[in-house]
This record gives sequence, structure tokens and C-alpha cells, in this order.
Amino acid sequence: MELLSSSAFWIGLLEVIGINIVLSGDNAVVIALAARSLPPEQQRKAIQFGSGAAVVLRIVLTFLAAKLLQMPWLQIVGGCLLLWIGMQLLTSDDQGDSESKGSNSMMVAIRTILLADLVMSLDNVIAVAAAAQGNMVLLILGLAISIPLVIFGSTLIIKIMDRFPFIVTLGAALIGWVAGETITSDEALKGIVANYPWLPHAASVLGAVLVVAVGMLLQRRAQSRKA
Repeated sequence: MELLSSSAFWIGLLEVIGINIVLSGDNAVVIALAARSLPPEQQRKAIQFGSGAAVVLRIVLTFLAAKLLQMPWLQIVGGCLLLWIGMQLLTSDDQGDSESKGSNSMMVAIRTILLADLVMSLDNVIAVAAAAQGNMVLLILGLAISIPLVIFGSTLIIKIMDRFPFIVTLGAALIGWVAGETITSDEALKGIVANYPWLPHAASVLGAVLVVAVGMLLQRRAQSRKA
């Protein structure tokens, strides 16, 4: 009760929720891209399970993130994985095929959501943990409140994608942007980035262009094979 009556607790909670709202934008895009081709019922399940599991994953990563971020090459590998995920999400747009695959497609979507969130959350959880200032009750409560925010955001983005298909390409570009940023944040590249401060921005732009270009090329090849 003393904890709940503390103004510092409520201020910290608002900070954690605010950070999660801002940082969950890219996660909502990934969830929406991964689930958009599923039938409506499976789509809802993928969003709910994927969002909930992603938040739990962030809680676990909070305990490990500081040490993980000090490991060289980890973020480079993660960024490359994110590039691959972005390309795959851009090519997986056949709803009919998804329906025929049934639950397998939903599991693929959930796996994609978790892999992408694992990579993108390494930096994010540092900011959330800093706002919580070591208060695990505050941290877990703030992350739990963020679950419906991510679910609502993902559902809204899917509806927008259905109406404006070009949003899919923008979403894939965002994933490529984050991938470039993740790669240049690696401990092994600190010295290079210090000498070339423009490198992270260039890598983000290159990542976005690479995902869209390769993703669209793969999409056209897949369409030509079906024709």
C-alpha cells in the first residue's frame, strides 16, 4: 500500500507506459505484417499470443539486456536476421495460401513476431529499465499495461494495410531501418561509428532500401512462378 501511495511510483509508471507506447510502434508493425495474410480468426489469435509473448520476452530480456549488449557481433547477427525477416514479411501476402496452411501459418507468424521482437527489444528494454529505476513491480506492471496497446496498434495497422497496400512496403522499410540501426549499435563497431558518426543513419537508409528492393524482387519471382 505504501508503494501505491507514493507519487514517485505513479510518475515512474507513467514514464514506463509512455516509453512502451513509443517503443512498441515498430513491434506493432511487425505483428501486423506477420499476421495480415491469416484468416480473421487466426489473425486475432496470432496478434493476441504474439503481443503477449513479446511483452513477456521483454521482461526476460530486461534481466539480460545490459550484458547482452556488451557482447560483440550479437547485434550484427540480430540486425541481419531482422533484414531477412523484413524481406520475408514483404513477400508473404498470399491469403489463399495462408488459409490452406491452417495452424502452421499462424505458428510461422507467431515465430516471426517473437524473432523480430527479440532483436528489436535489446535496446528498448534498457530505456524501460532506466525509467523503472530497479523497481521490478513497476517494470512488470508497466509492460503488462502495454499489452492491449500493442494489440490495438497491430489490429489498427492491419486494417490500414488492407485499405492502403503501400503501407506494407513502408512497414518493411521500417524493419530494414531498425536493422541498420541495430547493426551499427554493436559493440564491435563502436570505434568505427565514433570515427564516422553518420554511419548509423546511412546504415538505416541502406537497410530500408535493401529490404524493400530484395523483398519486391522475391515477390515478383514468386508471382512469376505461379503465373
